[in-house]
Amino acid sequence: MPWVDQHCHIPPGADGAEQVEEARAAGVLRMVTVGTTIEQSKQMMAVARAHDGVWATAGVHPHDAKDGIDGLEELLDASEVLAIGECGLDYHYDHSPRDVQADVFRRQIAIANQRDIPLVIHTRSAWDDTFAVLDAEGTPRRTVFHCFTGGAPEGAECRARGALLSFSGIITFPSGQDLRDAAAECPIDQLLVETDSPYLAPVPHRGKPNRPALVPLVGAAVAAAKGISVEEVEAATWATAAAFYGFDDI
Repeated sequence: MPWVDQHCHIPPGADGAEQVEEARAAGVLRMVTVGTTIEQSKQMMAVARAHDGVWATAGVHPHDAKDGIDGLEELLDASEVLAIGECGLDYHYDHSPRDVQADVFRRQIAIANQRDIPLVIHTRSAWDDTFAVLDAEGTPRRTVFHCFTGGAPEGAECRARGALLSFSGIITFPSGQDLRDAAAECPIDQLLVETDSPYLAPVPHRGKPNRPALVPLVGAAVAAAKGISVEEVEAATWATAAAFYGFDDI
């Protein structure tokens, strides 16, 4: 089975085309390029339209919550848009006021529930409040914690709400033992892999721009943490991503 990079940020133009071709050569045949603002979501939609095997999300990141979500819902009507997000809470940087982050997060959860579409969550240094908002609003049927950065306890809380964990290149870092512990505990059908490119390139590419072609290295680290074969992770994440995003129904 090939790989899915379930969360990346592919640039428009020639650089993006080069990344997509490199990914295909590496066996990464499906990519989800993720929106973080209204305008950037439109760019991701254009990237998805330009390349077979690439789809987009549309959403407003907590950093940009102060700008609101006007115009977001109409983007979700496009056939290339499969999910809402990334959205959530980020108390590490607090680029938007926390009450505004929470309001914009709640509004995107409500849209996901109303439309029955996947929700892509970004949370950093805000686990308790993230869970509280989800519990109050109702966790959408298909929810993923992208670039999961918690340990086994946080992973269990996510799974208790029916959410998937998506592991990034951080799982390959020497400092990533908590993530490896979380992956070891997570059932194989409740996890995904991603690059979050251009950020968080996995070892041995750390410090360089990340790209979707490197997602197999993330998968290999998940396999090592779980004590199973890379092929098992590859097949399981392909199937889970297909069910989560509805690829096979497109």
